[in-house]
Amino acid sequence: MGRPDRPRGARSRRLLGLAAAMTCSSALVLAVAPSAPAAPDPGTQKRQVDRKVDALENEVEDSSAALRKAYQALHATEDKLPAARSALEKARSAADAADAAEARASQELDVAKANEAKARDDLEASTKAVAAGRKRLAQFASQVYQQQGFGQLDVALSSTQPQQFADRLAMVDTVLDVQNATMQRLTTEQAGLTALEDHVSALRADSARKQQAAAAALKKAESARASAQQAQVDLESLVSAQKGQAASFADQLAADKKQLASMKAEQDRLSAVLARRAAEARARAAAEAKKRAEQNKGKGGSGGGSSSGGGSTGGGGSTGGGGSSTSSGVLSRPVKSGWISSEFGQRFHPIYHYWKLHSGRDYAVNCGTPVYAAASGTVISAGWGGGYGNRIVIDHGLERGVGLATTYNHLTSIVVGGGSVGRGQLIGYSGTTGTSNGCHLHFETLQDGAFVDPRKWLNTLS
Repeated sequence: MGRPDRPRGARSRRLLGLAAAMTCSSALVLAVAPSAPAAPDPGTQKRQVDRKVDALENEVEDSSAALRKAYQALHATEDKLPAARSALEKARSAADAADAAEARASQELDVAKANEAKARDDLEASTKAVAAGRKRLAQFASQVYQQQGFGQLDVALSSTQPQQFADRLAMVDTVLDVQNATMQRLTTEQAGLTALEDHVSALRADSARKQQAAAAALKKAESARASAQQAQVDLESLVSAQKGQAASFADQLAADKKQLASMKAEQDRLSAVLARRAAEARARAAAEAKKRAEQNKGKGGSGGGSSSGGGSTGGGGSTGGGGSSTSSGVLSRPVKSGWISSEFGQRFHPIYHYWKLHSGRDYAVNCGTPVYAAASGTVISAGWGGGYGNRIVIDHGLERGVGLATTYNHLTSIVVGGGSVGRGQLIGYSGTTGTSNGCHLHFETLQDGAFVDPRKWLNTLS
């Protein structure tokens, strides 16, 4: 039972690769790791997801649409987790780098402010020194003005003795040296004051630049931290969604497996019924053959060769013509359109994780496509079949010495409820009821109650 959306040619050769590619755990819960590998290329990642989806749609048999949807959602989220972890690590690294840059900018700003403060202190001291020098120079100029010249020189010239004159003249020279030194120091201090003013201006501009750089670094750090926090929220949201999807998947998987168990029980029951009917048909055929043989013997053996194989070719009971066949097969194609989307055989189920028999052939047809009896026979079951959905079982009697029966599953509706049907008679319409993940007809053949490949009995053109 499969999805008719895409062809499934050569699927058996891909089973082992599918098993490795689609392995997942129903109780999988991934914790946030401290580090994560680099995220794959988005294009590569999308192609991988697309391949998984294609494989799922082509390979999942006997599973419900709800389980398939839960499985796809779980894998889609799990595929996003590595990229989300990588994004979180990158955001955290960017935030750490931004914080470090902000710390360096703050430190440089502190140094710039300290240099500016020291330069201001030096400027203030130099300004005071220049002011003091100017004051002394002003006092000297005032004294000269008041004394109308150098008073000390007048004192020296007014001396009455040579030694007194020499002493006073030396004193005058000393005073003049001091005054000259004061003027030179004042000039030097004035030049230093101008240089300090320029230096303070430069440091003030540097402080302003560092202030702007620190503000920009702080803004960038805050943005990086916000991005890291958002990445953390995104990852936690994905992890939370993954946990919820894992739980939903586990619940749906349990429900599907329970449904599968009921389908297996129904298969066993049907196999037993058909095996019993086949044994009874063979017993009846043998009894009839024996009776005819006795009748022929009583007639003296005349016409003893009129029997043509007894019950080996049977007829589906009272159907009349139940044993008729086409030139190359006993059964006709049950639908007139659609392609074969899945053949009979063992396969590894990518969700249930075990090998199981796909017990029939799937015809990819739209829901509501007419379904016809593959051969004449007796309807022994028509109604709800659990995971099989709406199901019809037809017993075709003995063919080639074995009991042959066919089943038609997942029907949207049933036309016949019992009794005899002829080859090609409309019996129902295809659908996706029961455990099915898409519109199709799941057609089965049973030989003495055991499932066999329908190709053994179908016309080669079917």
